[in-house]
Amino acid sequence: MYSPQSLHRWGISHSESMERLAYSQALRDPMAMERANLLNMAKLSIKGLIESALSFGRTLDSDYPPLQQFFVVMEHCLKHGLRVKKSFLGFNKSLWGPLELVDKLCPEAGEISASVRDLPGLKTPLGRARAWLRLALMQKRLADYLRLLITRKDLLSDFYENSAVMLEEEGAVIVGLLVGLNVIDANLCVKGEDLDTQVGVIDFSMYLKNDMDDFRSEERNGQIAAILDQKNYVEELNRQLNSSVHCLQGRVENLENSNSNLIEELAIAKNNIIKLQEENHQLRTENSLILMNTQQHLEVKQVDVDVERDTYKHSRQGLDQMYNEARKQLKEECQLRQDVENELVVQVSMKQEMELAMKLLEKDIHEKQDTLIGLRHQLDEVKAINVEMYTKMQSSDDGMKQKNDMITRLEEKTNQITATMKQLEQRLQEADGHRWTAEEGARKFKQDFANKADSLQRQITHKEKQMQQLETDLKIEKEWRQTLQNDLERERDAVSQLSAEALQINGLKKEFHRLQGENIQLKNICEEQEQALAELGCKLSESKLKIEDIKEANKALQGGQVWLKDKEATQCKLCEKEFSISRRKHHCRNCGEIFCNSCSDNELPLPASPKPVRVCDTCHALLLQRCSSNPT
Repeated sequence: MYSPQSLHRWGISHSESMERLAYSQALRDPMAMERANLLNMAKLSIKGLIESALSFGRTLDSDYPPLQQFFVVMEHCLKHGLRVKKSFLGFNKSLWGPLELVDKLCPEAGEISASVRDLPGLKTPLGRARAWLRLALMQKRLADYLRLLITRKDLLSDFYENSAVMLEEEGAVIVGLLVGLNVIDANLCVKGEDLDTQVGVIDFSMYLKNDMDDFRSEERNGQIAAILDQKNYVEELNRQLNSSVHCLQGRVENLENSNSNLIEELAIAKNNIIKLQEENHQLRTENSLILMNTQQHLEVKQVDVDVERDTYKHSRQGLDQMYNEARKQLKEECQLRQDVENELVVQVSMKQEMELAMKLLEKDIHEKQDTLIGLRHQLDEVKAINVEMYTKMQSSDDGMKQKNDMITRLEEKTNQITATMKQLEQRLQEADGHRWTAEEGARKFKQDFANKADSLQRQITHKEKQMQQLETDLKIEKEWRQTLQNDLERERDAVSQLSAEALQINGLKKEFHRLQGENIQLKNICEEQEQALAELGCKLSESKLKIEDIKEANKALQGGQVWLKDKEATQCKLCEKEFSISRRKHHCRNCGEIFCNSCSDNELPLPASPKPVRVCDTCHALLLQRCSSNPT
């Protein structure tokens, strides 16, 4: 944002150049003549309003005539070049359309628009626009809002023609002039005023003056400019002082809040320490009880384990005895197998004798073939029995390997028997005559062989039952061992849990010691902060004394400092170079004289302002000498 002084100076110089351009182009373009006239009227109305308001010396109301003329001139300036829009009721020219755009460009203007829409007495867009201008003037933001509006010419082109005041340079000049209205305080009653039916007519009689009035007005303008410059300077100093006071107050409040928070945290920490001490005492008592219970439980478990070990030893002795008995029974079975083998040898010798007899039985070949078929079936049955015995013997333990060997021998002998039977088949062709005798011998052999096979099957089933009993006993012993192992594992888990609880108790002791250390640290921090608060209180009292000294210096400056007017200076006081558009005017905040930028490019803090402000070279040297001579 531009400062009010720079905008005021820039508006005057620029307006003079704009007047010359307007008069040169007046004969060519009638719209340019209208813009020039509106610019002149705006200057007259703003200037007259400021002069009359300063001489009036109090807040302005809606009945003040220069203020009414100002609103009429602003209405004509905003209406210039406004496009006509078609509607259902006909053609319409409305100022409310472009003013509504300010809400989009500046959210702060939304309050004005909302209050204008909520007014019950306004029915036309023109009335809303007039109310908006009055509210913006009371806010002292009229120049800011219109400056934002004229910068967006792409949006204004929808509402204005290309040669309108708001789209040309005259609009920027008028907005610059409006900045001076920020010194005026107005209290306008918009709610009860009839803004829809007012007729906006400019009264030129207010601006017709004689030579004496012009001379007096020039003197008055100079006085007003000096007063405005001093007022702006004092306002800047007051703002800086207020900002510094607010900063110090905020720091004091933050320190008070932090101190209260630390006190609360100290109280909470003390309560936590007391709770932790109580919990530690409870944990110690519980730990002692748990240790007593675990010792008793371990003693009981130790007695149970000893008893179970004794029972295990006794059961192991009984199992060893049973195992020895089983081995004895297996040896007896082996002897029985040997006896069976001897009987089979006898039977083989008998078969050899039968072979000699079968040589004589060649006549009954066909009948003996039938008997051979029956023998084959019987042999198949014997083979099936032998296979079942073989499978049963494979399922037994390492102690049954000898039985498997005997079964293999029996299978070999049965194979030999089958081979001999084949030989008998060949020889039976020759022994037809001795058929009957052979059948009788074969029947006897069948009966003897079947009886012996039944006896062997009975013995095998008995032994299998004994083996099953032994297997069940072994399973029971294994389950008993597993239960003992599970009990031992449970006891180990209980011991590990007790050790873990002991470790937790040690960790709680460490945490208690750590909390004690933190409590001591917090106490030290609280003491340090109390000392810092005391020091800050001393500093605040010193800063209040300094502020009072600054206020006294400010009052002295307002009464004694001479602020040079802009019109009185045409050249720099030091380098004596003339001012121009490129070489701007700058006031020294210490002596009040006007210098160029190169001769016043220095900043120092003054008694009237804590922040560094612009001073000239001579004042800069003098102030530095004072600071070096008075280091305090």
